[in-house]
Amino acid sequence: MSEPFTTPEPDGAVPPPRPGNAPGGDGGTTERSPKAPAEHDPFRPVGDPELSEGPKAPTSEAWGGSAGDRLPHDTGAAPALVIGEALVDIVERPGEEPSEHPGGSPANVAVGLARLGRDVELVSWFGSDAHGALLRSHLELEEVRLSPASARASRTSTARARLDDTGAATYVFDLEWAPPEPDPGLEPLVLHTGSIAAVLEPGARTVAATIERHRRHATISYDPNVRPDLMEDRERTRRSVEHIVSASDVVKVSDEDLAWLFPDEDPLAVARRWLTLGPALVVVTRGAEGAWAGTAEGLELGSPARAVEVVDTVGAGDSFTAGILDGLWGAGLLGADRRAALRAVDAATLQRILDHAGRIAAITVSREGANPPTRAELTVD
Repeated sequence: MSEPFTTPEPDGAVPPPRPGNAPGGDGGTTERSPKAPAEHDPFRPVGDPELSEGPKAPTSEAWGGSAGDRLPHDTGAAPALVIGEALVDIVERPGEEPSEHPGGSPANVAVGLARLGRDVELVSWFGSDAHGALLRSHLELEEVRLSPASARASRTSTARARLDDTGAATYVFDLEWAPPEPDPGLEPLVLHTGSIAAVLEPGARTVAATIERHRRHATISYDPNVRPDLMEDRERTRRSVEHIVSASDVVKVSDEDLAWLFPDEDPLAVARRWLTLGPALVVVTRGAEGAWAGTAEGLELGSPARAVEVVDTVGAGDSFTAGILDGLWGAGLLGADRRAALRAVDAATLQRILDHAGRIAAITVSREGANPPTRAELTVD
C-alpha cells in the first residue's frame, strides 16, 4: 500500500488507558499435536520459484471426489493469527430455556481452522468471570492458542442470539473490546479479522495496527460480518469496511451484509467493485443460492448450496471462512510471497476451494450452535 493503514478516526473517540494490556500476561497456551511429514503436494509443482519451503503433504479425504480432486493439507510451520472478539452466545430458541455457547465471529474462525488441523493463535479480549472461564476452556480444548493478556477485560462480552422458527438468528450484544497488541515476533502466514473487532473502538485501532504490521509477510483475510444493531451509522460503517477491504487480500462477505451496507446496489456489483480496491479474491455467500467468488484477474464462478436440514445458522459464515482459508492454505496460496499466485488462481483450484468451504458450512448448519467439522469428519462422503 502507498500509505500506512489506519482505521478511520470516529468522531470524538479517545481510547481509554489500558494498564497491563501488553504482551506477556496470563493468557494460556496449549500444545499442538504433531504435524504430518512433508511429502509431494500436487497443488504446488516442484520447482515453483515462489516456494520458500519444500512441497507439503496432500490431505487425505478433505474434499469429496477422486483422489486427484481433493484439497491438499499443507502443514507449513507458520501459523494463522486471528484477532477479534471471543464472547459467549446466549441462544434463545422458541419454547426452550436459553443455552450458553462459546462464540464470536473471529473466535469461531480460529476454532474452525484448528479443527481442520491448522496452527492458530487468537488475540482477543474477555474477562476472568464465569463466561471467560468458559471461553478459555473452549479454546484450550480446541487447541487454539490464546495470545497473552487477552483475558484481562472487566467482563466477558455476550451476544444474545434469538432464533426464529427457521433457525435464523438475530443478536443483542453486551461488549467490551480493547485487545492487547499481538506478539511482535509472530510472523503468521495469514491474518484474519472482521466483524465487531474491526470497527468497535478502542480495539479497532489495535486491529488496524495489526493489519499494517503483518501485511508485509501475511495474507490479510477479512469478513465484515455486519452487526446493524452496533453499527447504526451506515455511512461511517461503510467507510470503515471499505478501508479494510482495500488492505485485504481475501474478503468473504454475505449478501445480507452487502444489502445492508449498500441497499440500493446489487450485492455482486458491490463485490466486483471491491475487487478494484485491492483484494485478490472476494467471496459472497448467498444463503440458499450458494456462494459466488470473483478474483482481481476477472475470474468468476459459483458453488451451489448443499441440501441439508438446517438446525440453525449460528457460526455458518465463520465456518465457511475457515474453509476458504483452509483451502487456500492447502493450495499454497497464503503468505505475502504468494500474492501474485493468489491473484492468478485458476478456475479448477478456486472451484474446489469454494466447494470445500460450502461443505464445511453445510455440516455446521446441520447441527446446533457454532460447531464446525473436524478434518476427520470431512473424510466421510
